[in-house]
Amino acid sequence: MNLSVVTITFNEEANLGRTLESVKPLVSDGKGEIIVVDSGSTDRTVDVAKSFGAKVFVEEWKGYAAQKNSAIDKATGDWILSLDADEELEPGTASSIHLLMSKPDGFTERELQNLTRAAGGDSLDQVETVMAYEEGFGVDSTKRAEDIPLALSGYWFRRKNFFLGRWIRHGGFWPDPKLRFFRRGYGRFENRGVHETIRVDGYTARLKSGALLHHSYPTLSDYIEHMNRYSSLGAEMVGAEGKVGFSFINILLRPLLTFIYNYIFRLGFLDGREGLLLHLYHAVYVSWKYAKAWELSRNKK
Repeated sequence: MNLSVVTITFNEEANLGRTLESVKPLVSDGKGEIIVVDSGSTDRTVDVAKSFGAKVFVEEWKGYAAQKNSAIDKATGDWILSLDADEELEPGTASSIHLLMSKPDGFTERELQNLTRAAGGDSLDQVETVMAYEEGFGVDSTKRAEDIPLALSGYWFRRKNFFLGRWIRHGGFWPDPKLRFFRRGYGRFENRGVHETIRVDGYTARLKSGALLHHSYPTLSDYIEHMNRYSSLGAEMVGAEGKVGFSFINILLRPLLTFIYNYIFRLGFLDGREGLLLHLYHAVYVSWKYAKAWELSRNKK
């Protein structure tokens, strides 16, 4: 069973090498391929990708979901691992992925339990299935659920988000599950302007060991630039739903409540100074989004 690692890039020279190094054990020696869809980088991103043997395609920017689906369409592996260019696999996670691919027809509950005892804490011992076996497969009394193979279409990873170099553990940023590993032909990104997610046909499970490491915002400038871009995309989504008026609730009260909820009730304050800055500027992002939506609506007039 071969694997296709797919990612999209634009000026990711600083991040891409770390990402591709983490998946090298999964694709080396002909075990898989790396697909990179670049949107016209002006730095050494393409050179870095090619140094890892990646197949590089340069295409005009079509939006996050469309760009990622373009990369998926180019994959030839039986399984696809979709990563952002600022993500990497936590050590040990690659072995989990390799083990998952080794059993294409799926694992029974009994086999998962045996792996728990045999493999320690490194791979499928921590897999949590998200469905009831009996309901999903119409189990009768002559065959127990734990003896029925379960062929899953995709797997969710936990994701560790880093802000100014600190792992953010609270305020809704952990475990931040992301569905990134799926059978080819079973998953695609939903067509949304921002916060695009993969929709998979079939059953999925969550990996409870290993994680993605998301090196998202090493500096405040990176975060502010990102939130400025994302608030514009979010404003377009809000505006597409109809006329947007100037709302004190959305521009002032909603951001305030967002900050209170994430920073206080979801314990964001436990992440120290970095947590304070993250949740403060996230609240500003919410305000920007609705203010920009109002601006777009006004300009349409």
